Formats: sequence, C-alpha cells, structure tokens
Amino acid sequence: MQRFNNKTVVVTGGGGGIGGATCHRMAQEGAKVAVFDMNLEAAQKVVDAITAAGGHAAAFKCDITDRAAVDTAVAATEAQLGPIDVLINNAGWDVFKPFTKTTPDQWERLIAINLTGALHMHHAVLPGMAARKSGRIVNISSDAARVGSSGEAVYAACKGGLVAFSKTIAREHARHGITVNVVCPGPTDTALFADYKEGAGNPEKLMEAFTRAIPLGRIGQPQDLPGAIAFFASDDAAFITGQVLSVSGGLTMNG
Repeated sequence: MQRFNNKTVVVTGGGGGIGGATCHRMAQEGAKVAVFDMNLEAAQKVVDAITAAGGHAAAFKCDITDRAAVDTAVAATEAQLGPIDVLINNAGWDVFKPFTKTTPDQWERLIAINLTGALHMHHAVLPGMAARKSGRIVNISSDAARVGSSGEAVYAACKGGLVAFSKTIAREHARHGITVNVVCPGPTDTALFADYKEGAGNPEKLMEAFTRAIPLGRIGQPQDLPGAIAFFASDDAAFITGQVLSVSGGLTMNG
C-alpha cells in the first residue's frame, strides 16, 4: 500500500525507537520523509537505511525547543522535499523520579521538550497547511497523560497538555481540511523506557509487573506504533480528528 506517494512527512525524534520505526513505515508507503532529530548522526542512520531500501528521506538537525532552529529545519525541508503534508510530533524526554525529588530546572526542560517543542512545530507548519487547505498532524502523547504514571508527574502533565492542545487545534483548523489526532503509547521498549526501568531501582521486577498487567502479555515494541500513526496520517482517517488512541496492549482501556 502506498498511501503517502509524493507526500512530505516530518517526524520529530526520528532518530529514536518509535520515531525511527515510524520513518521507515512512512517511507515504505511512498513518503518523502524528513527525519528531525537533535542527534544528526542518529537521524542520518535512519535515512541511510531508508535509502538503502529504496525509499526517500533526508536528515535535519533540529532542537525543537529552539524556535529559530525549528523554522530553519522546516524551511530546509520544504526547499528539499516540498511542502509539508504530514507532521508527526514524536520527540520526547523524561526524568523518572517522584515529583518532590525533581527540580525546577528539570521541569523547565521537560516542558520545553514535551510540550513547548510540539507548539513550535505546530506554529511553524500550520500556516502552510492552512493556506493549502490540507494537512495531517499526529501527536505522540503517552498513556501517562490518560491515567497517570508514578515517577512521571511533569512528563504526564506535559503529555496531558498535548492531548488538550491537539483537540483545540483540531477544532480551530478543521475548516482548513487539517486533522489532528493523538497516539498514546503504553510501556514500549525504547531507550526512554530503559531509563525508566533503571530509575525504578529493580528493572526485572518492574518488567515482570508490566508484563503481568498488560492483557496481551508483553511490553510494546517500537514497531507496534507506526501502524496507528500511519492510519491517522493517511486519507483513511480523513473524517477523524481530535481523537486519542492508546497503543498499550490493553494496559489502559479508555472510551
């Protein structure tokens, strides 16, 4: 299936686990993929793998907390790949500590990456989409936003804010033919989750607890996410906007 032929797709945090898997999926379906990441080497590795498989992608160094850097990367993407049709806000970062053991400096960084960075990306991309009266935005939140998660208070607050923001932007830009939806991963085997396990003090026990709690009986893998993300980004979801979908193996079941 080639749902994204000749479409330009931006994926933030594209050099990481979920981001990289999503870049590969979009390229497999015909997209021209802009891999945004602070780590240009990681982004380039994803691009190289996509290119070797016959896909079309380009790497862009981008710190989403820096609005000037975002504007530069967006302009470079459009110059090289064309107007942005799909924006997938995936970049994220976390600190795994009880709230009272965190510091204001950590709060500021968490908010800058997990919330303000996504605002920068929307603010840079939305005007072009609105002018063309077409666009798809998929924001990657977290089930921590829906049900809470011990040791992730500020992260959960940011991701909850992203859900509320997404619903509002979906309303504001529906008249422009732009849809905005949210995917909420549950526990997923990424570098971020590895940090979470280490912060818990007993990684093996934590893994056992999660595995028992997840009805499908395993921790998620990065490859479990791109299907849902690609659906929301495609014309198959043209009449869906402002919605939130958990991809958690059934750990959370919210209506």
